[in-house]
Order: sequence, then structure tokens, then C-alpha cells
Amino acid sequence: MRVVAGRFRGKTLHTPPDGSIRPTSDRVREAVFSSLASRLGPDLGGAQVLDLFAGTGAMGIEALSRGATHCAFVDNGIAARAVLRENTQTFGIAGQMKMLKRDATDLGPRLRIEPADLVFLDPPYGKGLGEKALIAARDGDWLAPGAVVVFEEAKSAAVEIPAGFDLLDERHYGDTTIRYLEFVGG
Repeated sequence: MRVVAGRFRGKTLHTPPDGSIRPTSDRVREAVFSSLASRLGPDLGGAQVLDLFAGTGAMGIEALSRGATHCAFVDNGIAARAVLRENTQTFGIAGQMKMLKRDATDLGPRLRIEPADLVFLDPPYGKGLGEKALIAARDGDWLAPGAVVVFEEAKSAAVEIPAGFDLLDERHYGDTTIRYLEFVGG
């Protein structure tokens, strides 16, 4: 896996050797950021990013590569945090990120970081965890008004968008569905 574009373009992302984490493919990541560019502009300069169920951190690192100011990576998995630390060192982004060992479905109140303008949400497929994480982010004041959420889930999974979010678009890539949401408050 490699970073698709920006200042880290072409650099390899570390992934766990055992396949315990399912990172977003390069092809889907490229499509997501192309779609985001049409919504937010080609540069993510100034964006505060929240990467929930961060795994390897591929989505947040891609956002930082494309100009985002800061990313909070949230994952409570041991393998994920180890890979995130490795990627943090490789990309030299320690000053632009915060790694939070939390359950994305039980975030609690936001502490010492700015509310997110852009959120990546890539839970384990088909377990309803994405909806719970959206509610936790909403209720914990983690989201700026108008924040864009990129919600990745299995195409076969039934998803119910929680109150406070509007569905902007939905795209399918193989067995994956990407939903673009806007936080409208709540």
C-alpha cells in the first residue's frame, strides 16, 4: 500500500504482516479523495481530521499528505496502534497527529483537539459499529458544524444514518460502499 498523492506520494504505508487489519485499498482511497476534492477543493489545507477505527492510518495519512493540518487517529487495537506508531515515524507526522487509544463507539467528550472538519469512518464490516461511532462523535462534540464524514462499510450491510447527519452521496466499489455524510448538528 502506498500514499496516492500529495507530499508523501508513493511512500509505502506499513501494514501488519498477519492481515489482521483491512486497510482501504489504494483504488478506493484514490476515488474517495477525488470525490472529496470535488466537494472541498483540491487542497485540504487547514482541515482537522478524525480517523475512527484508524487501523493503519492510511486515510488520515493521505489527508495529511494532501494538506490537512492535524489528524486524530482513534483505535483501541494493539496491532493498529503499533502500525500507526511505525507509520508516524516513517512519515514524520508526530507534530500533526494525536493517537487516541479509545473505543470509537464510546469516545466520551472531546479533549484538547479541535473539532473535526473531515472524518474517516472504517469500522469492521457488518457489525453496526459505524452508526454507534457517529453517535459517539456527535454526542461528544468531536465534529465541527458541516463536517464531512466518509463512512466505509460492506455493500451488503444495512446502514441507518443517525440523527444529525445528512447523506450527500453513496458510491460502490466491489463489496464496499462509501457514504458521504454531512454533520448538520443534533
